Amino acid sequence: MTDFRKCGMMIDIMETGEKIMNKIVERIARLRALMEERHIDAVLVPTSDYHESEYVGEHFACRKYITGFTGSAGTALITGSWAGVWTDGRYFVQAAAELKDTGVELMKMGQPGVLSLEDYLEQLPAEMEQCRADLHIITTLDDIVWLLNIRGNDIPCNPVVLSYLTVTKDEIRFFVNPEVVPQQVKTYLEELGVTLWGYEDIYDYVGTVRSSRVLLEKGKVNYTILRSLDSSNRILDKMNPTSLAKAQKNSVEIENMKAAHIKDGVTMTKFIYWMKKNIGKVPMTECTVADRLDQMRLDNGALDQSFTTISAYGANAAMCHYHAVPETCAVLEPKGLYLVDSGGQYLEGTTDITRTFALGPVTEEEKKHYTMVLMSMLRLGHVKFLQGCSGLSLDYVAREVFWKHGLDYNHGTGHGIGYLLNVHERPAGIRFRVVPERQDSYPFMDGMVCSDEPGLYIEGSHGIRTENQMFCKKAEKNEYGQFLCFEFLTYVPIDVEPLDTKLMTDEDVVFLNEYHAQVYEKISPYLNDEEKEWLRQATQPVKKA
Repeated sequence: MTDFRKCGMMIDIMETGEKIMNKIVERIARLRALMEERHIDAVLVPTSDYHESEYVGEHFACRKYITGFTGSAGTALITGSWAGVWTDGRYFVQAAAELKDTGVELMKMGQPGVLSLEDYLEQLPAEMEQCRADLHIITTLDDIVWLLNIRGNDIPCNPVVLSYLTVTKDEIRFFVNPEVVPQQVKTYLEELGVTLWGYEDIYDYVGTVRSSRVLLEKGKVNYTILRSLDSSNRILDKMNPTSLAKAQKNSVEIENMKAAHIKDGVTMTKFIYWMKKNIGKVPMTECTVADRLDQMRLDNGALDQSFTTISAYGANAAMCHYHAVPETCAVLEPKGLYLVDSGGQYLEGTTDITRTFALGPVTEEEKKHYTMVLMSMLRLGHVKFLQGCSGLSLDYVAREVFWKHGLDYNHGTGHGIGYLLNVHERPAGIRFRVVPERQDSYPFMDGMVCSDEPGLYIEGSHGIRTENQMFCKKAEKNEYGQFLCFEFLTYVPIDVEPLDTKLMTDEDVVFLNEYHAQVYEKISPYLNDEEKEWLRQATQPVKKA
């Protein structure tokens, strides 16, 4: 790649109209001839001078010269078979007119489906690299089992198999303890052309690779594998292609996840009903109620928990990832707030839900904070946004209600969720700043599943979190682009006892009442008469005070 200023062409600023359009075609043809002669793949033509000035004199108007676009902002890219100009919304109309019939495509910056210049260039080296990649090494367990469409139980709560996978144009090697693979699965893998090797054989194998282009993700590959690769190989350090592919659930996966959440919703509703009816009547601790919930899930079809249940009462809930143990867990009393964050692994998918509810009287401060958390969760679940937005843009919808009052919570608002896989899944999430190691700043796309879990934690007093799962889907598409929105997967009642509707807007009240109407419709058919009547009362419409 080279800078157009180094190509030695003189700037002509006098030509206009049809004459300049013809000249543009000629100039690009001459540039391409020069590119071919000098073995140049692409030429980047910026709007800048040697000092990166925002506005430039005519001597440096190279982009204007080579494309005919006269706006003050824009960058051109010329390849052997394509030419384009990236510019912002101020110049869409002008650029379209000036580029007409020149063969130069207008790339509308920030619009759905339009890659940024940086992403376009990255995709252009990636396409060249991928077509010449000789070997792909995958070490992330969720990517491996997703690609092979198998599941295992080597890690608690995560249905994966300790293994490695290598892919070439000719073979797929699955490095795993063969004793843990049932014959039915072996036959299935053989039919796919997958050969089984011992788990430790990966190191000997990669040590034999020579003069190859090896696609792998350095941040996910252990040091011994990297050290075993001969220096004659070229490493292509990229996120595994499977990571983005598995994050976009297809229609069958979404429908199955809906079914999983009905099962989970029934279990959670029965659990809340039981606690509300029995608090103060039967002994309860954080540990005993968590054990009861875990067993209820297993009894209702769950294969396992999706993570260790967080069962936290009162001040313990102020610790986001508090874990109760029998020796020190709190005794539950008929007062204050109780938080439970839990989930299950079902054949139909993975669940993750948090509910905070009152066990008895609560303080005015607890009511205020509880209501703010609920408002935050519902508002994020109803957001609509243009394709191309990441969670960095969406997070403010959830935090606004807190920031207005000088409050905040010290965790992300949402994380991706696997399909009968890991409860935390990259590459999309919702948080207001980039955390590189989380790798969750990718724009949302149709089919991605994410949690919606704002919270508020007051040390020594109480903690509140309300969490639903939701999936991203297409909304309307118009002249502004493709809009996206979310739909809830989780349907479990939200306790209205600690609610202060004076703090809610009319829209917040509508959101809650609509949600509760759906909860009753979807969950009540699976309850007995007493549970159903309780749910009917629990989901009655609320009114703004």
